[in-house]
Formats: sequence, C-alpha cells, structure tokens
Amino acid sequence: MTDFGNIFKAYDIRGTVPDQLDAAAAEAIGGAFARFVRSKGEQSMVIGRDMRPSGEEFVAAFTDGALLHGVDVVDIGLCATDMMYYASGCLEMPGAVFTASHNPAGYNGIKMCLAKAAPIGSDTGLSEIRRMAETGPDPSGSSGARTEREMLEGYVAHVHSFVDVSKLAPLNVVADTANGKGGLVLPPVFADLPFQLDHMYAELDGTFPNHPADPIQPENQRDLMARVLEVGADIGLAFDGDADRVFLVDETARAISGSLTTAMVARSILAQDPGSTVIHNLICSKSVREVIEESGGVAVRTRVGHSFIKQRMAETNAIFGGEHSGHYYFRENFRADSGLIAALVVLEALSTQSVSLSELVSSLDRYAASGEINTVVPDASAVIERVAAAYPDAQQDRLDGLTVDLGDWWFNLRPSNTEPLLRLNLEADTAEEVDARVSEVRAMFD
Repeated sequence: MTDFGNIFKAYDIRGTVPDQLDAAAAEAIGGAFARFVRSKGEQSMVIGRDMRPSGEEFVAAFTDGALLHGVDVVDIGLCATDMMYYASGCLEMPGAVFTASHNPAGYNGIKMCLAKAAPIGSDTGLSEIRRMAETGPDPSGSSGARTEREMLEGYVAHVHSFVDVSKLAPLNVVADTANGKGGLVLPPVFADLPFQLDHMYAELDGTFPNHPADPIQPENQRDLMARVLEVGADIGLAFDGDADRVFLVDETARAISGSLTTAMVARSILAQDPGSTVIHNLICSKSVREVIEESGGVAVRTRVGHSFIKQRMAETNAIFGGEHSGHYYFRENFRADSGLIAALVVLEALSTQSVSLSELVSSLDRYAASGEINTVVPDASAVIERVAAAYPDAQQDRLDGLTVDLGDWWFNLRPSNTEPLLRLNLEADTAEEVDARVSEVRAMFD
C-alpha cells in the first residue's frame, strides 16, 4: 500500500521509485485529481512528463485513473514544467506534469495546477486530493477520452513575446541544462535568435550522467563556470531538471544569486511598466525591495513558496515575482514561473545596455549574505522562541518563521516542512559581519 502521506508535500508530490511512488499510486492520484477538478466544474485536463525513465509508465497510469473518473486528458508528451503551465493557461484546463525537478534520478513526482495555471498547494487542494487517493476510486459512470496535442511551437512564441526580439544582440551564451528538460525547450527558443549558443549536457537523460540537475548547489555550476571562461562567454545559464528555474553566471564565472536576478528582472520590467507591483519573498536581499522602489515599482513581501507568490500576485495584480531560490513569476505567463522567460529578459537587458553582466549587477549587489544554512534541531519552535527573545528591541515579524531586522543586519529562521531542520538566512554589510552574526545566532540553537 502506498503511504500517500509520505509523498504529498507542501506544493507537489515526490517520492522514490518504485518503493514510494509506483504506477498504482500514479493511477490512484490521477483518479483523485480528476475527482477534484470535476468538483471545480472542469471536464478536461492537460498532462505532460519530463525525461525520467518512469515517466511514460506513470503518465499512462495517471491517465487511466483520470479517464475512469470521466475527465478527458490532453497529453502534451515530453515537456518542461513551465510548458505545462503554458498549456494549462492557453487551453484553460487544469494540468499535471510528472517531474521530480532537481531531485536525484531515483525520484519522480507530480506538479499540478488548476485551469490557467492557478496554484494547488496543501491548503488549496493538495490535501483533498491526497484524501481522495487514499479512499480509492469512485468512478463517475462515464469514461473520459484521451487525445494528444503538440504545444512546443506555441510555447516558443509565448516565451519570445516577453522581449523585443529585434533588440537582441549576438551574445555568446553557454547553457547547462544538466540532461534535463531544458534540452527540449532551449534549442527551439534560441533557434531564431541572434545568440551564439553553447549548449552543455543537452541530451535528455533522466539518470543525470554528468551532474545533478540542481543548480542551486555551487558544485553543480562548476562545469558551466569553466566553460564560460574557456569560450569567453557573455553569460552562463544553469537550469534545473524541469527547467522552471535558472541561475546565472557572469562573464568572470561568478554566480549571480536569485536575489540579484530578481532585482535585475524587476528593473527591466518596471522600465516598461512603471508603477507596477513586484512580489519578492522574505529571504530575498534587501536590495530587491530597494531596486523595485528606486525603479518606480511597488514592492510586496511574501512567504516563501510558489503558491504564496502566485496568490499575492493575483491579489495585487503584480507584474512580476521573484524568489531567492531561482523561481521567477510573470503575470502574462499566467502568474507561473519560467526560467527561460527570466533568461531572455536578462539577455535583452544585456543587449540593450551594452555592458557586461558583472557591470549590470554591480549597482544591485549591495550586501553580503549567508546563503541558506540548514541545521538539525530537536525542537524548531523552541529554538525560534529562544532566538526571538534574545532580540527584544529589534523589528520582528512572523510572516514565515521568524524575521528579525536590526537595521544593519537581519535574518530569517524558518522550520522545514518535512525535516527536523531550521533554515537560517542572514544578510549584513560585509562577509565578515555575516560570519560573526551567523555564529551569534547559531550559538542559541543548542
């Protein structure tokens, strides 16, 4: 029997194959998702998959479960996650994609959304889908129909619509797609653009033979950095396994944080739409808010996680949202995240401003940061309260864990949703100050 509680996470479904997630579980989840979307008045859904070896079998089983419960299935085949969001948006259907994103080869999973790529999280349907999967099938009496549809050409045109293609310059671009889904979407997106593309690890291979498809880890950017220097590239792009995230490397092989990329994209977008609202999560650098406001935008701070970002974007009609983790959301992309759209916006800025990437971000890089530091603790809540009590005169809030702002330095402590971990993010004026303050805060963990 499948332990659904073990594979249903806060925002999606993930587990090891086949011990945690197998075809029988996929079929049960497909049936549950069909029942859930029918309760919302939907009669059809779109489904796709990444390149993991189990994907084809799991999609077939998920489809069987959905058809049994009277929902039509439009299969778009191999796709990046943001391509599924595009299909959900333009077809106005709920969607699902089999992917485990950046997880190792032994995993698979499912990301799901409502029509027009509206988010589904534990509080907005995922818990209900889990309960339905656990209770078993409840056939509708009429079967759905399965069809196939090609979405790649429309997706490419959609991605191009976020920039003025005529303004793009012949930049030298290195991209590492880590044998993930970027290998499917990157070539057609770049095919008619003036860039010279050096595409590393382009072959689709869900065993990830070169390195893990998790670019937030510095060791997984090393090959890209070396290649940027070797060929004298203007920029390096590192995509995760399902290509919905991107991390940037400048011409000196220096990694650009998700916060700096958020600030850079926000500045470009606000130049076209001044006065618009931009969302950023609470572990982004302070420079993000500063740049948004300096660029004439309205900055709105939110919790970490795509469902919270998308919800606040809908509530505020925000034009863009960014997370330090490399997720970038666009209102005209159905408020969904896309690594490729973010990459093109940066490439357009490089093209029109005629400066290097290091020069482009120099005015944005204002503080030193710790990065996310994870520590195993027996009682995260007790530690958070102890730390909060140590700074009674500081500005504090509990939007997501504990944020403490002492003016010239600040930090956020958040408990993990799934592990006995505390996540610390801290920012100060210098690297030396960061190290000292990290030691100060972590001394209170024991």
